[in-house]
Amino acid sequence: MVKSKILFVSMRNSSRTQMAEGFCRAFYGDEVDVYSAGSDPQEIDPTTIDVMDEIGIDISKQTSNTLMDFIGLDIDYVIMICGNFNACPIFIGGKKYFKKPLPDIYPFKGTEKEKIDILREIRDEIGDWVQEFHYYMNGEANILTITDCCELIGDDDGCCNFEGDDDSCCDIRETNDDCCSTTDSTNDKES
Repeated sequence: MVKSKILFVSMRNSSRTQMAEGFCRAFYGDEVDVYSAGSDPQEIDPTTIDVMDEIGIDISKQTSNTLMDFIGLDIDYVIMICGNFNACPIFIGGKKYFKKPLPDIYPFKGTEKEKIDILREIRDEIGDWVQEFHYYMNGEANILTITDCCELIGDDDGCCNFEGDDDSCCDIRETNDDCCSTTDSTNDKES
């Protein structure tokens, strides 16, 4: 069995994407190869490690990676986890792209208890989403109801397939596209 490759992407790769990677490894590690990376990777947040440990998932051995570490790797699913998608890094090289909007709590302003409570909420939402995404990957769900790609309306399956076979999905390679646009026109797939 060929494993699907999943890459979770965020700015810092220090909390939300680490949780998502941890859930995928714990629940579906025998079915998928899962990675996470950021455009400006930071040390994994110790409180994030603690809240995952509360539910029996150890992410303390995971590493914070840069997007450059995955250039050239054939990624099946790129999942952007950001609070502000205008600032979310984009990884070119995936087959399908998803977004999961979640608030970025860094730098955190508040008590440690408040931080733990917020991270628990985010953890639980990510855990539910990862399970739903797994159903989608296995064809057990017709629609990924808790995610959007590129804020599309009417996108049948909730994702962007950049192989050019779905006209209803925005194309990350087109610089004039209002939804998943990049400012780098060298990303065009015309060759």
